[in-house]
Amino acid sequence: MSKPRTGLYLGLAAAGAGGYYLYRAGGDPQIAKNEMKIDANKAREKLPTSDHTAEKTAKNAGADVGEAIDNARLKANLTLDNSKQHLEEGKKQLENYGKEARDQFNSTVDKVDRTVEQKAAEAKGTVSGWFSGKS
Repeated sequence: MSKPRTGLYLGLAAAGAGGYYLYRAGGDPQIAKNEMKIDANKAREKLPTSDHTAEKTAKNAGADVGEAIDNARLKANLTLDNSKQHLEEGKKQLENYGKEARDQFNSTVDKVDRTVEQKAAEAKGTVSGWFSGKS
């Protein structure tokens, strides 16, 4: 059996409407609240008196809510896509940094190894000179 999803849809509609007003207000919740009050008063003034007009208005409001939900879904998908793209770019940069660090470490180890071998060869020559009797 499926659960009724009316609550979910109403919640999404409310979140979409809240996000819409907050976006229009530039992120200021007080301004968004005032704009919602103004729009609610305008809607109240346009409320029809007959049942036929009320039904028509309800259908239009439902379409508006559906459109708001679609817009919110589209924005969420775009944000998700952008986040995924930034994550992939970050992974690539991290891999490049790791490769550079590994190459630099290997280069440094090679230099130290060459220096140690050179000093060992010099020491071997010096020790051989002590025991060979040559001056």
